[in-house]
Amino acid sequence: MTTAGGGQQTLGKILFYRQLEPLSIEKHRSLGVSQVSNPFSFLADTHLVPLTVDEFGLAAVCYPIIFDTQSKTPLAVMGLRPGMNVFLGADGSLDPEVYLPAFARRYPFLPIMAGDTGQQQAAPQGQEGDKVLVCIDRAAKMLSSTPELPFFEGDKPSRYTQEAIQFCREFDMLGRRTQEFVKLIDDNGLFELTPLSLPRANSDGKPAEPQKIGEYLRISEQKLNALPKDKYLDLRDKGVTAVMHAHLLSLGLWPKILSRAARIQASTPLSN
Repeated sequence: MTTAGGGQQTLGKILFYRQLEPLSIEKHRSLGVSQVSNPFSFLADTHLVPLTVDEFGLAAVCYPIIFDTQSKTPLAVMGLRPGMNVFLGADGSLDPEVYLPAFARRYPFLPIMAGDTGQQQAAPQGQEGDKVLVCIDRAAKMLSSTPELPFFEGDKPSRYTQEAIQFCREFDMLGRRTQEFVKLIDDNGLFELTPLSLPRANSDGKPAEPQKIGEYLRISEQKLNALPKDKYLDLRDKGVTAVMHAHLLSLGLWPKILSRAARIQASTPLSN
């Protein structure tokens, strides 16, 4: 169940982005965004959303935080399967009490690591001279040709676009910090593969064998406690022990996801 796009990206298919285009004054001079109802309805088909390590504290009280089995990207569990986000209503409205990951909040913008593309207005410099090419999802429903917040004012990016570029720059920095955190955990051998199973009952109401629906990576509390003191203190001094404990705390929220998923399933009409 643990496949979601995150980390260093190219102009391929990326999670809920459908029609990516590099932001340019030539193509998007008259465009911008306007207020729409339920602006985060694009999350409806997304059950796993990438997180940065700096978000663990806020995210850990809302949903389980797991790690992708291949890329080891941290993921917010917002559902049990593709096509079900348990924090969205049937009308696409987002639960106002749930923390929304920065990966989703930057939408419809997306930073792409690129070489020199000539997109000077929307290509801030990243670390070590890398250029961050800012793209938009041309299919986003909040895009408008009569925008409340235009992308450009005259021949320059608007204040709104400049703030979006700054957010993309900061997100890229947080992504690098997240990669460093994951490498620390991996180098210390703290990940463990964990099955995800759904509880089931027999026709007589007695518990049946759970149904395995996938697996994910988590930090092993046993491996963490077994670390030599010097290695544990090194992790503590690097500021990652609190992040690890936030992740471990979040795993206690699996019943919340299961309960919400069961309610959604029970209220969904059976198809003929």
